[in-house]
Amino acid sequence: MRWRDRYGLRRRRGARVAKFDREATDADVETLIEFAKTRRGVEFYVEPETFATDTTAVAVAHDGEWTRRRVGSPAVIAKVARDLALPVYDVQLTGYPARMRAYNERRRRAQDGDPV
Repeated sequence: MRWRDRYGLRRRRGARVAKFDREATDADVETLIEFAKTRRGVEFYVEPETFATDTTAVAVAHDGEWTRRRVGSPAVIAKVARDLALPVYDVQLTGYPARMRAYNERRRRAQDGDPV
């Protein structure tokens, strides 16, 4: 019997060997969708599964603002990207966009009290 939910996150019982800190949920995927719908120029970057964390995706907006959420598998975020007509990249092949680093730097400076 195959268990499925809205985004296809659930897998066959007992099929997963690794024990993650927590698995992806519908709320994780819905957060990425809401981020993409409320910002311009969003692209998705898929990060591989690790020993401790399920596959994640980073949504990056045109200004570098970003959010990261668990997605369960690359197929899940590929479907979301296709439904939203947005690009999706493998971060191991492309790396993160420069605008994301610039956004992080602007936030760090603002927190430190430096003029932007």
